[in-house]
Amino acid sequence: MLSRDSDQVFCRSGHEFAERPTAFIWEEERLQIDELLARWRTPSGKRFLVRTVDHRIFTLAFIESSAEWRIEQGDKPLIANPEN
Repeated sequence: MLSRDSDQVFCRSGHEFAERPTAFIWEEERLQIDELLARWRTPSGKRFLVRTVDHRIFTLAFIESSAEWRIEQGDKPLIANPEN
């Protein structure tokens, strides 16, 4: 299930934007990311598979053309990792 039209993700940025997500808002609750399980790039932007401190799995997708985040709960990514 996708959430709102544009989701809020907090991340560390170094030499490029959105290098590593650290937390995000889901159903009006701020969830801290405990572990980054996977990361990959698609033609539309960056994808991160994460586990929260309460052991829930989410896919975070940064859509570069619109500079927006999308969040999906579960371990089926929004756009599959081409390496899997």
